[in-house]
Amino acid sequence: MAQPFSESERAAVYRAIHERRDMRHFVPTPVDPDILARLLDAAHHAPSVGFMQPWRIVRITSPALRERLHDAVERERLKTADALGARRDAFMKLKVEGMQQCAEILVMALMDGRERHIFGRRTMPEMDLASVSCAIQNLWLAARAEGLGMGWVSLFDPDDVARLLQMPDGARPVAILCLGHVAEFYDAPMLALEGWAERAAVEDYVFENGWPKA
Repeated sequence: MAQPFSESERAAVYRAIHERRDMRHFVPTPVDPDILARLLDAAHHAPSVGFMQPWRIVRITSPALRERLHDAVERERLKTADALGARRDAFMKLKVEGMQQCAEILVMALMDGRERHIFGRRTMPEMDLASVSCAIQNLWLAARAEGLGMGWVSLFDPDDVARLLQMPDGARPVAILCLGHVAEFYDAPMLALEGWAERAAVEDYVFENGWPKA
């Protein structure tokens, strides 16, 4: 029978999970290249359905391109605010990204030509997206273990970002990831601290032998 990690190793894994935060506030200190390489390798070791490895990672090093990506996010932020109706003003008070402060911008995308991969996707083609999400989570947890913050930005039009990054037909951006040093990690998820939402009890989300009756 396979042996578990040591108690201290297990504690470190659970600590990274529970202390991971979607960060919006960064300090501009550069990320050590060796650490960045470890984080990218952690992302690349994510599980993927049919071992298709559908993630593609674009590192943004051009200040001009970073600014254009930020503009794309700002356009969608305003459209999202308008769509929220009564919660518009509350949303506009939230800090939803740290793209102008973080040390690194990474765009996580789906590869082109995904239709060729049938294993595990014949009835659930969205499993390519699930696989990319696993890569993002690997990167996020590894970043927390390295003392770095990461924020997932999803407020953008995928077609706009695909054009900015000259992605081939069929490729699709999934996330703009802000990565870098932070002064401190939030004590709880920022949206919970801001009163936007609260984490539900796990008991309300775990069912046994089927869906509960309404």
